[in-house]
Amino acid sequence: MGAVWTAAAAAALAGAAVICAAATPPPDDPAVQAAAGTALFAVPEIDVDPHSGVTLGLIPVALRTNSRGDIDRIIAPDVIHSQYFGWGSRMRVFGYPSTDRQWSIVGGAKQRVEREFDARFIDGQTRRDAWSWSVEAIYDRSGVPRFFGIGNESSRHNETTYVADQSRLDLAVGYNFSPVLQLAWQLRVHYFDVLPGVLKGLPGIAALFPQLPGLGMKHVLQPGLALTVDTRDSPVIPHSGARYIAYGGVVSRALGSSASYSYLGMELRQYWPLSETLTLAWHAAVRYMPEASDAPFWALSSLGGDRSVTGEREPLRAYGEDRYIDRNLYAAGAELRAVAGNFRLMGTHVSLEVAPFVDAGKVFGTSGGNPLTKLHHSVGLGIRAVASPSVVGYVDFGFSGGRSAVFSGIDYPF
Repeated sequence: MGAVWTAAAAAALAGAAVICAAATPPPDDPAVQAAAGTALFAVPEIDVDPHSGVTLGLIPVALRTNSRGDIDRIIAPDVIHSQYFGWGSRMRVFGYPSTDRQWSIVGGAKQRVEREFDARFIDGQTRRDAWSWSVEAIYDRSGVPRFFGIGNESSRHNETTYVADQSRLDLAVGYNFSPVLQLAWQLRVHYFDVLPGVLKGLPGIAALFPQLPGLGMKHVLQPGLALTVDTRDSPVIPHSGARYIAYGGVVSRALGSSASYSYLGMELRQYWPLSETLTLAWHAAVRYMPEASDAPFWALSSLGGDRSVTGEREPLRAYGEDRYIDRNLYAAGAELRAVAGNFRLMGTHVSLEVAPFVDAGKVFGTSGGNPLTKLHHSVGLGIRAVASPSVVGYVDFGFSGGRSAVFSGIDYPF
C-alpha cells in the first residue's frame, strides 16, 4: 500500500541535513545534548525540473525528535519564485509518530495558475496487526504538464502543454495474513480537467491532438486489488529483502465513470546488502491495459520522471513526468546505495548516501510487443540524506543523450 508524496521541493531537506552536518559538533558535545528535541535552520531552495523550469526560494525548517532520538516531525514552509508563475509559498508538515504510522499535509499557491493541497495518512505499514489502511486527498492545479503524443517513439518536436486541474481521493484497506503477505482493496475517485495551456512558446494540447481521449473534464471511479509479498527489513529505508506486488483494476461507465478501461500488472523491488555500507537496490515492473480504447491519455501507462508509483508510472530520470505514454509498459532500474558518511543531527543518526543509478524502459501499444527492445534509458547520480527509521531526502541528477534533469523529493525513488 503506497501513495505519492507531492511535496517535491521539500527534498531540499536533504541539503539541509548536509548543511547541518557540517556544523554539528560531536555527539558527546553538551551543545548537541541541549539542542536535542527541536532544531531550527533555513536553507536555500534551488529546483531545476525538466517541465517546471527554475524555482528559487528559501525554506525555514523545524525538525523535532522524540525521546529515542528519531525525527518525528518536520515543518518546512517556503517562499519561492517560479520561472513561469511568479511568487508563491507552501506549507509542509510531515509526521512520523512511529515506524508503523505516517502522515503529511502539504498546501500552497503561486501568483498565477498553480494551487496544491495534499493530505495523507498511513497506518499499519509494517503489517504487524491484522489490518493496514491509508487515505490521501489531493487537489492540484498545475500549469506545466507536457504531452508529446502516444507511443514509445513520440517526438519531442510534438511537445504540447496544458493545465491539469485535478481532485483525487485514494483509499486502501489491506488484510494482513502475516507481516509478509497482504491483500489490499483500493479505491480511487478522480476528477481530471484538461484546460488550455498557459506556457508561452508551446502549442496547447488540443491544437495538435484535437481527438485525443481525455480532453476536457473526466471523472473515474477506480476500484482495484493488490496482492503483496514483502520481506523487506523496512518499508521506508530497506537494506535487504524484496517486495512483490500483483495488482489489477477496472473503470467502467456502468459504475458512473466517464470512461471505461482495465489494467493489471506486477512489480518487483529487491534489496541486496553487499556490505554494511553498500546496498544494491533494483526494481522491474510491467503494466498492461487489456481494454484501453476509451481510456483518457492521463490514465495510460507512463514512463518518465523521478519515482516509481506502483500501478501508474515508472522513472526515467533524464526526462520529465509522462514523457512516454501508451497502453502497456515495461521498466527496470538499479541503484548502488553507498554510505559516504555518518553524523549526528539533534541526537539522530543521519547517513549521507551517494547512489549511481540506471533507469530503462519502454511503452508499447500491443500486448505481443517485445518489452526488451527499443528501451529508453538514463544514468545518473543520487545524493541522499537518510535519518532512520523514517526519513529520506534526495536530489537525483539524470542524464541521457545530451539531456539532463535534476529531481528532488522525500523517500527513495523505489
